Amino acid sequence: MELQQTDVRFRVDGDAVAAWWFWPETPVSKPAPCIVMAHGLGGTRDAGLVPYARVFAEAGFPVLLFDYRHFGDSEGEPRQLVSVSRQLADWQAAIDFARQQEGIDPERIALWGSSFSGGHVIVAAARDRRVAAVSSQGPMMDGLAAVTNVLGYAGLAGLTKLSGLAVRDQFRALLGRSPLYAPIVGAPGETAAMATDDALPGYKSITPENWRNELAARIALQLPFYRPVRHAKRLPCPALIITCSEDSVAPPEAAEKTAQRAGFRAELRRYDGMGHFDIYTGEGFKRSSSDQLDFFRRHLLE
Repeated sequence: MELQQTDVRFRVDGDAVAAWWFWPETPVSKPAPCIVMAHGLGGTRDAGLVPYARVFAEAGFPVLLFDYRHFGDSEGEPRQLVSVSRQLADWQAAIDFARQQEGIDPERIALWGSSFSGGHVIVAAARDRRVAAVSSQGPMMDGLAAVTNVLGYAGLAGLTKLSGLAVRDQFRALLGRSPLYAPIVGAPGETAAMATDDALPGYKSITPENWRNELAARIALQLPFYRPVRHAKRLPCPALIITCSEDSVAPPEAAEKTAQRAGFRAELRRYDGMGHFDIYTGEGFKRSSSDQLDFFRRHLLE
């Protein structure tokens, strides 16, 4: 099926958010359901997400894929700032933008998230009860568990170094100064938001050459208090949650607890032998995209 990929923009608090529409030649219905997508921690729309968007769009689902403010082609200063509240506001703005488009059924908006955004879509759906379905793969559902995970592989010294950068960056922000950046991913032993064995090669496998491997370090202070798992009981819609047994970045136990708390609304898929980045390429991508397409067909069309 031929697709139209077009650049669009919508505004959040005065900043332009850059997005791509993937529009199928023959949508599954008129008006059509829509899948809204965005990336995880420090990721941009061109980092491994287009293959997913194309799978869904080629099956007849219009897709809106956007960059958060402060990242990629979206506006927002300072650059490379991860703010949970701002990213959740971007999600709501993207949902509202999709609902306003001609040819889109405003009552059949689905959300797709991965890694850090896998938690965002749970929170966004719990807040916007018109959301029709949610798919979350390799999600970060509990920031406290994620910090404990960092302590496990980096040790107290590594966590202390990262926290020190975060405190210094926060003070710089209070003084109106430029951010103090930390690497998003690094090799084991390096000070970075993620420094597991597979983090650096995993990001390199999906990111373009111009991707910036840095973020404002202050996010490390927010992370322990961001716990999407707590919103699971308020989910208004079906949710597909995909975990990878060897995920060294997003603890699968927190995602499984989220599915348990969501009760009958949640479907849990466990991918044995796969790590956090395996679902972006190869057989992992084929399996994950197939499971998610089946989920969207069942809950957006039937």
